[in-house]
Amino acid sequence: MELVIQYSGRSHALNASKIMPETSTEVPRNVLITGASTGIGAACARILAGRGWRVFAGVRKISDGEALVAAPQGQIIPVILDVTNREQIKTVVQEISTQCGPAGLQGVVNNAGIALAGPLEFMPMEAFERQFEINVLGLVAVTQAAMPLIRAGHGRIVLMGSNSGFMCEPFLAGYGATKHALEAIADSLRIELRPWGIEVALIEPGAIKTPIWSKSREAAENLFVGMPPECEKLYAAPITALRKMVEKVPSMAIPPERVAKAVTHALESRRPRTRYPVGLDSIVGSLLVRIVPDRLLDWVIRKVMGI
Repeated sequence: MELVIQYSGRSHALNASKIMPETSTEVPRNVLITGASTGIGAACARILAGRGWRVFAGVRKISDGEALVAAPQGQIIPVILDVTNREQIKTVVQEISTQCGPAGLQGVVNNAGIALAGPLEFMPMEAFERQFEINVLGLVAVTQAAMPLIRAGHGRIVLMGSNSGFMCEPFLAGYGATKHALEAIADSLRIELRPWGIEVALIEPGAIKTPIWSKSREAAENLFVGMPPECEKLYAAPITALRKMVEKVPSMAIPPERVAKAVTHALESRRPRTRYPVGLDSIVGSLLVRIVPDRLLDWVIRKVMGI
């Protein structure tokens, strides 16, 4: 199997590019996006391609790459990329370097991530570790490998965080911990790279309409599978409330194109923000954690979740 899959570029504009006006493409604009198979990553790939970026879209399967280039759009080059596979990361970055040449990369969007729910008391360590392997260590590995291309292209780094990174919900401790780690990474890396003018932006989405919710419903239904009987005995009531909440969230969630718009601003704006809360829940949450005492905020979360 070819590690890098080249598709012919298309010159048609993407409908979603109406979100913001077209910009000049005189300067080469190359971007690597991880986790671009579906949801936020796919939306970023399509919108940036429609705006003249050459997008190297990291996907896990060939069929995902084929789906990305099926609709009229700009140039998207799917690359088979598992962010936990260090050798694969190295090979992909080398291939991108060959294709981009001296122009390098103008952006890296670290979007790949997973969320596994469950009571921390009983969550298997393998599940906890898996989230860090993908959401944190994979992100760092991709960023380190791509840094020479970012320096060559005077590029920018975008990290896909979450509102769970600053206000974590119950039963998402593992996921929230990884996103909280990205808060620290973004703060430190932003200052470290400032002498070279390399911008670092953290995107903090709230609830987004992506396949993660169908996966979350399935995970909630099977939450006690493989758990000791004591887990269900202790947590049956709050988990039932969680399942009901998960059913309601998709109706309130915003489309992934809203997140892609924030990513586009982080890559193209002359003065990008350091943080981009996306969605009312993320914006309100970021304010609440600053002004509301922890105990009161805990009470509010319990009431909202019905636990």
